[in-house]
Amino acid sequence: QVQLVESGGDLVQAGGSLRLSCTASGNIFMGNTMAWFRQAPGSQREFVAGMYVNGVTNYADSAKGRFTISRNRAGNEMYLQMNSLKPEDTATYYCKAILPYGDSWGQGTQVTVSS
Repeated sequence: QVQLVESGGDLVQAGGSLRLSCTASGNIFMGNTMAWFRQAPGSQREFVAGMYVNGVTNYADSAKGRFTISRNRAGNEMYLQMNSLKPEDTATYYCKAILPYGDSWGQGTQVTVSS
């Protein structure tokens, strides 16, 4: 089973930037769809950004123009560059790999944006 580990979450002021990373136990990100989700307290988990096998990316409206999803050449790390952060971006961020044999989730990393 693939293991995903997120990192990079932190406390940051509004307007600041963070780069989240997701490290996989295998080189899975090149041949599979991957995505970032987030969940704020009391809210459902929501889609933030996705990258498909062909490299096409997709973003939630709240993330467009501010967030960028990417992966490394080896295919074992994915990233979420977050700029112009807002207090409403505060949430636990999860990476997800959509695999032929089942989806895998990381444990999450906390992002807190202060006003």
